[in-house]
Amino acid sequence: MALERAGYRVRHAESAEDAEAAIRLSQPDIILLDWMLPGESGIDYARRLKRDRVTRELPIIMLTAKGDEGDRIRGLETGADDYVAKPFSPRELVSRVKAVLRRVQPTSAEQPIEIRGLRLDPVSHRVLASDKPVDMGPTEFRLLHFFMTHTERVFNRAQLLDNVWGANVYVEERTVDVHVRRLRKALAPTGHDALVQTIRGAGYRFAAE
Repeated sequence: MALERAGYRVRHAESAEDAEAAIRLSQPDIILLDWMLPGESGIDYARRLKRDRVTRELPIIMLTAKGDEGDRIRGLETGADDYVAKPFSPRELVSRVKAVLRRVQPTSAEQPIEIRGLRLDPVSHRVLASDKPVDMGPTEFRLLHFFMTHTERVFNRAQLLDNVWGANVYVEERTVDVHVRRLRKALAPTGHDALVQTIRGAGYRFAAE
């Protein structure tokens, strides 16, 4: 009711199975996913959504009564974009939805992206750093494109493999480290390699701020 009053169209599903059927009919802009669901848990369903090429870009807010730090981290590690512990106010939930939608608003697939002097053009497949061309391989280009469209979020190796290489491609997780090093090496002459940050024990983050 609070979301509808805020101008959103809302569809409700009782289970992961019902949600999957609804998503096949019409993909939503965001998913509010309860941790506790009948049958498959919300955590397991979130992992499945993030492994599927069709739904992996869908932003997810986890809703749960589990409020301690370990559970919060576990929820975010599934790929969820935010985590709201019960009880919460309707105003807080609407604010969280607005914030996540702003943060993950997709850039047009053909629109150039520019962050801190680094410009990537998906159409011409060119990268400029401080107006200087940057040479890189196709995998590094895809990796950079993913980072630049998902800034300030930490992704572990498995998530990067799923999103950049594809869920059905089976390669070693350490392959990610090799390509991150190559990407940094390509960006190093202009100092933009520092934008690709290693978060110890967690993964990698692209620093837009």
